[in-house]
Amino acid sequence: MKVEGLTLDPLTNMPIIILKDAEGQRALPIWVGFFEANAIALEIEKISTPRPMTHDLMRNLISDMKAEVKHILVNELKDNTFYAVIQLNSSGNVLNIDSRPSDAIALALRMKAPIFVEEKVIEAAKSLDIPSQDPNSKADPKDSKQWKDWLDKIRPQDFGNLT
Repeated sequence: MKVEGLTLDPLTNMPIIILKDAEGQRALPIWVGFFEANAIALEIEKISTPRPMTHDLMRNLISDMKAEVKHILVNELKDNTFYAVIQLNSSGNVLNIDSRPSDAIALALRMKAPIFVEEKVIEAAKSLDIPSQDPNSKADPKDSKQWKDWLDKIRPQDFGNLT
């Protein structure tokens, strides 16, 4: 998959990373925090900072240790929380590092590593509880329909210029 863009959830104003498959047929929204969204946006827009940010530090450590990120994999969706694994190759040893998807994606963008999503995660995401203004409550059906309609109609140009 590739990062199609970043947007704000119209119901909660929380950032969302939109991943899309190569054919552009399926999208996966992953809600993230503002700091994580900023780290991804900086890399998408190729904005350099005066000092290394956390994901730049991770990239530098991995590169200086002569290791490589083979890929990242969003591998689970449990209780409305996405999980990911960063697969590293270090001197022939394969390491699978548990990660938040936002951190894994930010690193993958910096390392030019592929982003994969398990099919079961894409299927499970179709039945996500849509976030509401109150994190302790379920969204009402009207909000859920509004969200699904918005996601169905989302277009790449809605994200602005990502180049």
